[in-house]
Amino acid sequence: MALRLNNTLTRSVQEFEPLEPGKVRVYACGPTIYNHAHIGNFRSFIVYDLLHRYLRWSGYDVRFVMNLTDVDDKTIETAAAHGVSVDEYTTPFAEAILGDARTLGMLPAESYPRATEYVAPMVAFIERLVANGLAYHTDDGVYFRISAFPGYGKLKGLDPASIKSGARVAVDEYEKEDARDFVLWKAAKEIDEETGAAWDSPWGRGRPGWHLECSVMAVTELGDTVDVHLGGEDLVFPHHENEIAQSEGATGQPFVRYWIHVKHLIVEGQKMSKSLGNDIRVHDLLDQGYEPAAIRHQLISAQYRSELNFTMAGLAASAQAVQRLLDFRDRLEGAAAAAHAEPTRLPELAEGLLDGFRTAMDGDLNSAEALAALFMFVKEVNAELDRVGDQVRPDDQAVALDALERVDQVLGLVEVARSGREIDDDTVAWIEERIEARRAAREARDWDQADAIRDELAERGIVLEDGAQGTRWKRLHQGETVG
Repeated sequence: MALRLNNTLTRSVQEFEPLEPGKVRVYACGPTIYNHAHIGNFRSFIVYDLLHRYLRWSGYDVRFVMNLTDVDDKTIETAAAHGVSVDEYTTPFAEAILGDARTLGMLPAESYPRATEYVAPMVAFIERLVANGLAYHTDDGVYFRISAFPGYGKLKGLDPASIKSGARVAVDEYEKEDARDFVLWKAAKEIDEETGAAWDSPWGRGRPGWHLECSVMAVTELGDTVDVHLGGEDLVFPHHENEIAQSEGATGQPFVRYWIHVKHLIVEGQKMSKSLGNDIRVHDLLDQGYEPAAIRHQLISAQYRSELNFTMAGLAASAQAVQRLLDFRDRLEGAAAAAHAEPTRLPELAEGLLDGFRTAMDGDLNSAEALAALFMFVKEVNAELDRVGDQVRPDDQAVALDALERVDQVLGLVEVARSGREIDDDTVAWIEERIEARRAAREARDWDQADAIRDELAERGIVLEDGAQGTRWKRLHQGETVG
């Protein structure tokens, strides 16, 4: 089975075929960097990461680009309110958002273009549109003439005959169901000059419109035709519709082959908004002690075209799910490798995991089914380890560990959890020394001393597990208590 994706443009699930065999060019609509990103933003960003990881996992050579919008109405207005330039205001937010992305395990993009770095090619792009009869100059800027582009409305599924043209819209974001000539270049205002958001052009001082920015960054970074364009569902119209019109109007080539849009999440059953105070940020959750892997798990717990209800109870359950994975990996890795042990079903179960995982991910990135396949594997392997008393053949152990690692190369849960729990060598040595001291105390039947050492470790968040193969330890995770 090949990867199949729901293409907003065709309104169907299609088999994925990049323009150039073996190579994939992906453009992702990133954040407008006027504030910190919230978990709603990161729902989309983690889906971007899933696709990025899965394409690489499937053997594609991927060039992945995610833009950072650093100049638009919002960034200019907020920079002016703080009395600083746009660059001064937006740079710390860009760094914070990319820091959160690293914390949640997102693979780095090949490029993070910022709109202010692409003004010259944006001016050239507008000149091409003017030359092609698709744009016109007015006192307040340059506008795209939608009546001159026959394909306008195809992404949203609008009837071209019903689209009004001629009434101009100068703001960057406007009523979602409105379709009128939109701004490509905005004549400079005093606020633009004050914040360093004005540039020279054939039409006078000004700045690019928000819709134009993504088109130019995508084409400059990836070429006239992009294989996959990602974004939130709110961007279908007018933003992505306008991107198509601008790009195809300038280049004469199809702009995007597959449009993928992520459905929004809600928080505790309500739409996320500042007025409700539920616009949760990643660092808010980290400050409460939740681990990045738990956040990542909840954000991929529903397929990207399904609504995700982000709840604190769900986050706690995600923390437990991640801990279950870590405990499972430790158990499997710590199982006694005995060459003459009896055969197990581990190779069969490993093959089943990989088959189920591929089927789920090939089915329009169904991360919920991929997780289900993974945790069924955990359940069945644990049962098999129980049956053989954790005595397994080295080959069986290796193939099961390899399957787990391969799946995690896409899901990123064990990877993120382990990186977030790394302990320095001196601390590890101290823990091992205390475990050895406890072993000696138990052998001497000094139960009070043994219990005191266990309590000492527990106070440091270290949990001991005694078993047939000796004593193992782990760090306490969010919400877990020592039993």
